[in-house]
Amino acid sequence: MSDRPDLAAMIVPLGRALMAAEQPVLERHGISMWGYAVLLGLGAEPTYTQSALARRIGADKTRIIPVLDELQRQGLIRRDPDPADRRVNLVALTDAGRDTRDRVQYDIQLAEESVLAPLSAADRTALLRALRALYEANRSPD
Repeated sequence: MSDRPDLAAMIVPLGRALMAAEQPVLERHGISMWGYAVLLGLGAEPTYTQSALARRIGADKTRIIPVLDELQRQGLIRRDPDPADRRVNLVALTDAGRDTRDRVQYDIQLAEESVLAPLSAADRTALLRALRALYEANRSPD
């Protein structure tokens, strides 16, 4: 038997602490967690169909519609009919959406400093490198 807790037992409380650190940042910027996920998801490509975007961020395609409505109302995204299939909307970041995404991400990473504070610089670098490798190995393909 191992003397360490299971990974989920360690990661879940850490995830909760990170989400608690993010929430005030999101509120300050007037954006929801799912709204932020959409802005991050749109960062990789100039446009996505709503269905492809939902898959990319792990959201149900029908439940993402109100999030997209709110982001569009805020001027952070635009939705345009696909010229190849007018029944499909293409979603893209606006300049304001790109700026908001970048400011929120910067502020969230500043807030993460309190969670990372107990680690030495070397341990922090190793942790971030390991998390990046695990993230890449386990994320869904786009």
